[in-house]
Amino acid sequence: MTTTSLPKPPRSRLGHAYGEQLAQHAPTGHHPTAAARESATLTLAYQDRFLNGPAFLSETERSTVVEDLHTVYELLRSLPERVFGGSITALATAVGMDPQQSALITRSARTGSLLPLGRADLYHDGTGFKLLEFNLTSALGGFENADINRAMLAYPPLEEFVQRHGLRYRDTLGRMVRTMLAECAANIPTDRAPVVAVVDTADNFAVVGPRLRVFAAKLADYGAEGIACALGELTYRNGRPTVAGRDVDVVFRYFLPEDLTDPVSAAQLEPLLVAVEQGKVGLFSRLDAELYGNKGTLAILSDEQHRDLFDSAELACIDRLLPWTRYVRPRATDPGGDRVDMLAHALAHQDELILKPTLLHGGHGITAGWEAEPTEWEKKVASAMNGPFVLQHRVRPAAEPFPDSAGGLQELFLNWGLYLGARGVDDDGYGGGFVRASTDPAVGVVSMGSGATVGCVFHGGDC
Repeated sequence: MTTTSLPKPPRSRLGHAYGEQLAQHAPTGHHPTAAARESATLTLAYQDRFLNGPAFLSETERSTVVEDLHTVYELLRSLPERVFGGSITALATAVGMDPQQSALITRSARTGSLLPLGRADLYHDGTGFKLLEFNLTSALGGFENADINRAMLAYPPLEEFVQRHGLRYRDTLGRMVRTMLAECAANIPTDRAPVVAVVDTADNFAVVGPRLRVFAAKLADYGAEGIACALGELTYRNGRPTVAGRDVDVVFRYFLPEDLTDPVSAAQLEPLLVAVEQGKVGLFSRLDAELYGNKGTLAILSDEQHRDLFDSAELACIDRLLPWTRYVRPRATDPGGDRVDMLAHALAHQDELILKPTLLHGGHGITAGWEAEPTEWEKKVASAMNGPFVLQHRVRPAAEPFPDSAGGLQELFLNWGLYLGARGVDDDGYGGGFVRASTDPAVGVVSMGSGATVGCVFHGGDC
C-alpha cells in the first residue's frame, strides 16, 4: 500500500496522523463510508457523496472561530443602530430587499425574540478561517450532521483514532432545538411535548418535503412532536395554526423572504403573522434573521467608511475573519483603503474577485472572476452596478489531507459549514459542522451543486 506524501498544512496535524495510521494498518474489510451509505436519512440528503474520512478542528481553533462568529453576529445585529439610525427598514432597503420583503421583515422584528442561529461558510487559507457567508436563518440544512459522525464512527480505525485523541462532535439538530425552545419559550407548553410544524412554501415543499419529514420525525428524539407541511396546509381555528388535527405551538420556518413574492404564498403567510403577533404561536426564526444573514451586511462591516463605528477589538475580529467585500457601486475603497473606480478595479483584478448577489442562496447567481471570460466578467459587473450585488476578494482554501479510495492521501479543498446557536450555561453555542470538499483548488464555490463530497467534523485534541 502506498501513501501520497503531501505538504503538511499548518492546521491539520491530526489529518496527517489519521492518514499515517491508515497506512500502517492492514485493511479492515470495512469501508469507511459503508454506514453512511446504508443510512436512508443520509442518502436522501447526500446520495453517496461521502468523504472517506472526517475533517478535524482543534479545540483552540474551534473556540476562537466560535467567539469570532458571536462577535460578528452581534455586530450584524447592531447595524440598524450603528449605521441606519435604528431603522430596520433602512437596512433592509440598503441590502437590496424590495418594499414587500422590507415590510415583512420590519413587522416580524416587532414580535418575540431573536437568538443566534446560523451556519458560517468558511475557507481556511492556511493561516486562519475566512468568512464567506453567514447564513442566519432557521432554514438551514445540516440537521443530519451528527448522523454523519455516528456513521463514520462505525469504521473501526476511525473509532479507535477518535477515542485515542479524545475527539468529540456536536449534535447540530440538538443545538437547533435548544435555540428554538429558548427563542419561543413563551409558546412552549410545560405539561406536554410542544407541537412543531416544519413549514415551507408549497413550491419548495414539493421538492424538499421528504427531507423535511425526516427533520420533523427526528424532533421526537428531542422531546417535540414534529409535523412537516406546506404553508397552505395550516388552518387557523380561533386564530391559532392547526395542522393534521393538532394545534401548533411553534412554526419552524423553512421558507425565505424571497419565496414570498408569489401572491398565493404571501396570502398564506398573513394569518400566520397575525397569530404570531397575537402570541398564539411562536415563529422560529423571525423573518428578520434573514436581514442579518444577507451578504450585503458583510459588505457594510467590511467597508472602510464604517471603521470609525467599531472599537479596536471589533475591528480586529473583522480584519481577521472577513475578506474584502464591497457593494458594486461606481466608487469604493480597495483593499488598501484607496478610493477607486469599481468597474476598473474589478477588471484589473478579475482573477482575485467573486461577484455575488445579496439576496439569493445556495450558490445561485455567483460568478467567480477567475472562471469567467473577460468580456463576460465585464458584462456581469457592469450589469450589477448599483444593484443588490457585492464583490468579494477571493479566498484560496489551503489543501487538507484526506484518505483516498486507494489507501493513500489526497489533497482536498474544503468549505467549512460551522453552526452557531444560542449560548448555554454549559457551552459556547457551537452547533457542530460539516465540510464540503473539492479536488479542484481553483473551484469557484465548493458546494454540493459544484460536485463536492461531504464529510463530518470532529473537534478537540491537538490538531
